[in-house]
Amino acid sequence: MRVSVFVLLAVAGLFYVKWYPYYGRALVAAAHHSIGHSILMGEEASAPAPSWSAALGYALAYGKAIWQAMLLGLLLGSGIQALLPVNWVQRVLGNRGFGGVLAGGLLAMPGMMCTCCAAPVVVGLRQHQAAPGAAIAFWLGNTVLNPATLVFTGFVLGWHWTLLRMLLGVPMVFGLGYLANRITEPGSPVATKLLPTEPEPRSAAEVGKRWGRIFGRMTVRLIPEYVVIVLLLGAIRAWMFPHIGPAIDNQWFWIAGFALAGMLFVIPTAGEVPIVQAMLALGMGGGPAAALLMTLPPVSLPSLAMLGRSFPVRTLAVMAAAVFGCGLLGGALAAWLGMR
Repeated sequence: MRVSVFVLLAVAGLFYVKWYPYYGRALVAAAHHSIGHSILMGEEASAPAPSWSAALGYALAYGKAIWQAMLLGLLLGSGIQALLPVNWVQRVLGNRGFGGVLAGGLLAMPGMMCTCCAAPVVVGLRQHQAAPGAAIAFWLGNTVLNPATLVFTGFVLGWHWTLLRMLLGVPMVFGLGYLANRITEPGSPVATKLLPTEPEPRSAAEVGKRWGRIFGRMTVRLIPEYVVIVLLLGAIRAWMFPHIGPAIDNQWFWIAGFALAGMLFVIPTAGEVPIVQAMLALGMGGGPAAALLMTLPPVSLPSLAMLGRSFPVRTLAVMAAAVFGCGLLGGALAAWLGMR
């Protein structure tokens, strides 16, 4: 019964928040070759100067775009712990071999959440003893292998950009998941930070109380730090993304700079598509654009902070560095191929 409730929540929630809206956006993308304005800087060639106004403006725009998905992520993350048996999660995602990584990546694809909205689900999976690699593959797969974003990218930017994203994205998701298992030893000290698994509830009332308690605990722990970092990034985004124009070409330092900025910055699901479209229209080179396409979605400073108690710091640092490396590779390939 509890598993059925969780499945119903997941299917209904994803249909309302993701699947149905994204179907409509795919039709818009096909007809107009656009899915909206860049959340980073709108129609301008640069983001607003650092200020409280810039911080609040970005936080409000970003919050409006993701609040439903964040709420669903918190419900699913707490629901995993309250509704799913530990041994079920361990059986599906507890394998530290490649099979667990593959399962995590494939389960992520219907989710289509941004990196921060997927983070509470990853916290719930880790609390229920999902292997590090399966959890990392699930986290990265939500954004990098998002079917809707791949379709948007093809219609808006061109299908050669979708191909580049897939060629680098598949090894990123499953390769980094496998790497996470190798560098996160069983019995890692981070395990002591995971809350002890509670006894299985016996009645519907106990399940409801447990779910509410876990939901409240996750919200209080994850959301405040998340909001603070989003405000900070919104305030300083003009420093991270300078004035966009033809001067930002395919030289290596531009590719590296945008790969680093993209890895740290936070955007809603598919937000990279209009950002890259706007920057290419302003004359930016294909190399920095590809770097952003590969690094904006998978990780961000807020999502790394949200997962700080679920993985060792070294694991998260390696994941962030590897995403940065994928951005460099994507930028180099796009520059070499003359992609626009």
